[in-house]
Amino acid sequence: MPTDPFQNHDYSKIRQTLVQFLQDEMERIGLDRGILGLSGGLDSALVCFLAAEALGPDRVIGVAMPYSSSSPESLEHAKLVARETGVEFLVREITPMVDAYFAKQVNASSLRRGNKMARERMSVLYDLSAERKALVLGTSNKSEICLGYGTAFGDLACAINPIGDLFKSEVRHLSRLMGVPDEVIDKAPSADLWAGQSDEDELGFSYEAVDPLLGLMFDQGLTDSQCVEAGYNKSFVHRVRQLNEKSEFKRRLPVIAKLPGREASSGGSD
Repeated sequence: MPTDPFQNHDYSKIRQTLVQFLQDEMERIGLDRGILGLSGGLDSALVCFLAAEALGPDRVIGVAMPYSSSSPESLEHAKLVARETGVEFLVREITPMVDAYFAKQVNASSLRRGNKMARERMSVLYDLSAERKALVLGTSNKSEICLGYGTAFGDLACAINPIGDLFKSEVRHLSRLMGVPDEVIDKAPSADLWAGQSDEDELGFSYEAVDPLLGLMFDQGLTDSQCVEAGYNKSFVHRVRQLNEKSEFKRRLPVIAKLPGREASSGGSD
């Protein structure tokens, strides 16, 4: 099994495909501006670089939405990405809204607070998208989506997502090709929802370890037994499969109960 099965992919071609995707989808929808949350992390940085190339930096808005406990480094990295790409940069604090909600719920868990922050950020982003007539661009990668590592109607929400079919390892390779600053690429992945929070600490494994397994499961369609035969620990395979299955609701539209005799499709124009 190669140390990094993603390193030899044609990232120039992937870049071209994703830039074209953004251009085509924006034209199809009828908008010419994109807006995204700039967290200071790698995924949003790559989307910002892709959007600036596809639409032009004057048609992209990056929004940092820090909370009082957010790392100052995250804001600095968000500013750095905005400077490097030349996009418009806004800062919208979410502390007053989040603190007002939890004012009488002092024992709320970190998970609840983190989910509220993620949804508050998306609420702000969609409001700004209406003001600026800009389409919300997603910043969740395929690793997060497969594992359910994201907040429904929070960071997982968007109109279109250019990196949703890229594993985290592929995000890192493409980011180097596109010139994303090294300090953003090399830092530990974190949703920055509370002090010291780390994606890989919460998951219990690194993206470097899980991405090749996710590729076998969801790109090649291997069964759990076949993944074990390929050299993966049985308990690791089982945990990854469980995370995927338990988060299925995050990856689909709400299921609507159908009444007898109604058409299966929702209809539409010819």
